Amino acid sequence: MLQTILAISGRPGLYKLVSRAKNSLIVEALDSTHQRRPAFATDRITSLADIAMFTESDDVPLWKVLESMKTIEDGKKSSVDYRKASGSELREYFGKVLPDFDQERVHNSDIKKLIQWYDILVEAGLTDFAEGMQPTEGDNIDDRK
Repeated sequence: MLQTILAISGRPGLYKLVSRAKNSLIVEALDSTHQRRPAFATDRITSLADIAMFTESDDVPLWKVLESMKTIEDGKKSSVDYRKASGSELREYFGKVLPDFDQERVHNSDIKKLIQWYDILVEAGLTDFAEGMQPTEGDNIDDRK
């Protein structure tokens, strides 16, 4: 599931890969508008399946972090308002989600974005974060022909 959910640099929110065009990807916003638009090769597009969080030991895949948030929040939206929370509140909350996160390399903005993404995914009903995390042949979204 996270392999087809995309973050596009410079665009707020998350997008679902809908189709591939000749020189672009067709994406649909996961918000209430469900607006479809092209994403071009010049856009910095990242699949959520390719993101990991820094810890003191190994990097942890984003889906595991989201699963941890889901467990803490009982499958509901985040109890922390990322827009209003102070840096110390964000770090305290994230310490519950991922206790050994790297304090120096994980910034407050990263935690805010993670909470925002989690809330978007929960609102969209996409909460099976581990689903389809084993890559299969042909899953590379950057393979544009």
